[in-house]
Amino acid sequence: MTGLFKKLITAFRGGAREVGEAVVDMNAIRIYEQEIADARNNLARAKQDLTGVIAKEMQAERDIKRINTELERYEQHAIDALNKGREDLAEEVAVKIAELEAERGNHEAAKKQFHAHVERLKDIMKQTEATIRQHERELAMVRTTESVQKATRSITDNYGAGATRLLDAKSSLERIKKRQMDFSDRMAAADALDKESGSGSLDDKLKSAGIGDTSGGSSEVMARLKKRAGGQG
Repeated sequence: MTGLFKKLITAFRGGAREVGEAVVDMNAIRIYEQEIADARNNLARAKQDLTGVIAKEMQAERDIKRINTELERYEQHAIDALNKGREDLAEEVAVKIAELEAERGNHEAAKKQFHAHVERLKDIMKQTEATIRQHERELAMVRTTESVQKATRSITDNYGAGATRLLDAKSSLERIKKRQMDFSDRMAAADALDKESGSGSLDDKLKSAGIGDTSGGSSEVMARLKKRAGGQG
């Protein structure tokens, strides 16, 4: 009994899985469309993030240029101080230069990291864009195939229904032709019966018996005229 129960549970689970797969298959195109739309949205957000990183890289580049300009100015100040014998002042300027160089180093390191991050994001986005386009092509193919199959099913169904209607119409036509032939046969039979039993048939019989109108036509007239002509001679 336990083994049978397990088999029933397994069968039920298998049936539930098939039903679930059928539901997914019926909505596969819509699910696929949503997945592509989500990927597009994620890609758009990634582009926004990329622009932010590029902006920070550009800011670091501007900071480096600014510091380089300040370094040139302070180095010239230090040289001028040394030329005037103000080594103490030159030492203060040197401290400032060291601070600026350290700050420039920080910005250069940040710029390097930002640049590496930008290049990595560009590669990921390029791959993602290619993948999305591939999925969109597959989706377009699936849609086209689905439309063609629907059209084929519709044509097939309509053809089947049309063929049935044609057969019904042909049967009706055959019945009409049969009724017309029956009517023609009845008319012919009525004419034949009328000839057999009507007045025309009776006159023919009397004429054959030499009764009634027995005029022989022009041959009899000629015979009569010759007989008369001979008697007068």
